[in-house]
Amino acid sequence: MYNNQQMHGMLVPPMVYGEAPSAPPPSMFDNLPGYEGTQTGGGGKFVPPPSGLPYPPAEPLPPQTEWAIPSITEEVARKAFTDYVNSKCCYSSSPVEEATFTSLEAHNTYRYRLETFTESRSTEWSNEPFEGQPVDAFTQAAPGPWNVPVQTPELFKDATQDIKVPCTSSVKPCHTCNTTGKVPCKDCSGAGNKPCQSCAGSGAQLGETCAACSGRGCQSCFHCSGSGTDKCDTCKGKKQLLVFIKLTVKWTNNISDFVGALQSGFPVDKISKVSGNKVFSVTQYMVYPVQGFPDPDICQAAQRLVNEHQTKYAATSRVLQQILIYVILF
Repeated sequence: MYNNQQMHGMLVPPMVYGEAPSAPPPSMFDNLPGYEGTQTGGGGKFVPPPSGLPYPPAEPLPPQTEWAIPSITEEVARKAFTDYVNSKCCYSSSPVEEATFTSLEAHNTYRYRLETFTESRSTEWSNEPFEGQPVDAFTQAAPGPWNVPVQTPELFKDATQDIKVPCTSSVKPCHTCNTTGKVPCKDCSGAGNKPCQSCAGSGAQLGETCAACSGRGCQSCFHCSGSGTDKCDTCKGKKQLLVFIKLTVKWTNNISDFVGALQSGFPVDKISKVSGNKVFSVTQYMVYPVQGFPDPDICQAAQRLVNEHQTKYAATSRVLQQILIYVILF
């Protein structure tokens, strides 16, 4: 029979490791022209588009639009009345059959929508396990964030693309494991074993030697198989990292809606669920505010939203295309 002092003496003390750094050291990142001040993590640093980017030529002001607002005929109105009556089990059809229409007045509700499709770019230092990838830092000047070519996705659809900036990749020692490829096991703190769960580390049960640990008071750590170490998550055991600047390109469809006076009495919370009748739509690089529309509130909203989009999005991103749509909600 082992005594407690002997049994506890068999526990392997935890291995001594230096505390792994929470973030890569500044020396890990090269000083690349055009990317000074680039940070690691945090979602990246947004880079405003330079003034020299090519843009489509300004399109001429469109001619005054003749607004053909569709109206409801007596035939359409009577059919709608009939359909409503038929949907009710106890409604008489006599009022529909005998009704005389003296006048039809339009009580339309107009919706104006402006969509601005933008491209924004941000940069940050990133890394991945080194497995023989090309190393090209300082082989030539790295292209600027807005000079890296990308394929524009479908217009007016949100999308994101991550790109490794050319001529920024270099190999660095892994800062997490100090190039060992291993880190202390989190389950046993690097000891390789843990107190026996059956006997709580005493080595005995009911006065007899613990069968689970053979009286040792400890068991091999199941997580690390007794090695006391795990593969480094940062370098995946490769001991080195490929460090590079990651460019994140984000395409966003920015949408603003305005609904004019609800003359039709249509519930506001239901507007987004109906399509209405589209009376006008135009897509171009930059759209102009609507002019001469029957509802003056729509004209004022169009001017305001066009100005807001130009001010808000042109400063931090590149405007690729705009579309405006006028819809009538009956």
